Amino acid sequence: MLSNFDLSLRFFLQLACVLGVCRGVGWLGRRVGQPQVVGEMIAGVLLGPSLLGWLAPSVQKWLFPPQAMTIFFAVSQVGLSIYMFLVGLEFRRDLFLGKARSAAAVSLAGMVTPFLLGGAIGYVLLGQAGMFGDKVTTVEAILYMGASMCITAFPMLARIIYERGLSGTALGTLALAAGAIDDAAAWCILAVVLASFGGSWNVAALAIGGGIGYGILVLTVGRVLLARLGRTAEERGSVNSAMLAFTLTLVMLGSWFTDAVGIYAVFGAFILGVAMPRGTFATAVQQQVEPLTVVLLLPLFFTYSGLNTRLDMVDTPYLWMVSLIVLAAACLGKAGACYGAARLNGEDHKTSMAVGTLMNARGLMELIILNIGLQKGVIKPTLFSIMVVMAIATTLMASPIFEWLYGREARKQGLVGDAPLEG
Repeated sequence: MLSNFDLSLRFFLQLACVLGVCRGVGWLGRRVGQPQVVGEMIAGVLLGPSLLGWLAPSVQKWLFPPQAMTIFFAVSQVGLSIYMFLVGLEFRRDLFLGKARSAAAVSLAGMVTPFLLGGAIGYVLLGQAGMFGDKVTTVEAILYMGASMCITAFPMLARIIYERGLSGTALGTLALAAGAIDDAAAWCILAVVLASFGGSWNVAALAIGGGIGYGILVLTVGRVLLARLGRTAEERGSVNSAMLAFTLTLVMLGSWFTDAVGIYAVFGAFILGVAMPRGTFATAVQQQVEPLTVVLLLPLFFTYSGLNTRLDMVDTPYLWMVSLIVLAAACLGKAGACYGAARLNGEDHKTSMAVGTLMNARGLMELIILNIGLQKGVIKPTLFSIMVVMAIATTLMASPIFEWLYGREARKQGLVGDAPLEG
């Protein structure tokens, strides 16, 4: 049993290792067209049991003991919440209103199609060894796989949009809006699955009702009350420490509430950011908070799930065949459906392809929902590993495909800015 002093010492060493490996892998990834965020996700896999734990299990266990991961997880959540607040702060409400119809259509298509395909796969795999828990019913298997397949990597989507210089553009706003709606709905479906599995429907009611109530309250009454922060910042020409502390307190409270009701902390922080005043206030807060969050705190989140991922579980031709089927269904259901919905709502071919590509990335939101399912006994390690392969593959392909289809031409036409890759 490690003492508190030993845990703090170990955490500083963990942080140094994570930052070093993240920057190193990120640098290598950028040479082949991957954003920094993908390097951070891969860094977690390299530092976890899949590589370091395989090459030097005693070193990996000493560096990342289970007891110390509680601190690691808690700090990673703080960084993620602050970052998603900053994403919301940069969210263009005016562009969203103009893209609301397209965002709703893309989100709906990006949920329904992969949900149906995932549900069909869940139905087929139910009863096969190593896939679902013994007590999982057919309906639960269908709902869980459907939710897992239709999830979008909302934090990773936001990071890719930021790194590719798409923040504040029509394309970036459309993708963020569709991703936010998509993931909120997927978490509501997960709440229904967990409620059914746990025998308590109050869980689902609390998640759905609490999430909708929070969003309406913050974006209406909250937005009016928060406007005073904007007026004060305009009068002073800056944001002082008291205003910043108050803002961060609200971020923590919003994250706590949505996490407590079962929707996940990122949505509370993101919605609060959307409701915040723009102008001097938004610019000053970003300048003060963003560098430390992006460079120091956020990589912990993108590393955490990688530390709990094992890729050696998929070890037979049959399981690899299942993995390929899952991957194909994921790409067809998500990228294909989102592309079609965007085109039907008047978006051009390039924008529609870009939206479909970005929405297809699952990333660590997928890993989170998979970890929850594993911990609750809904799925078993084999299916967990198959889904992890799909999550990593769809995330790795998102950035280079987007760059090939849209990025270079868009920058030549001045539609997006140059990507701040070192962010």
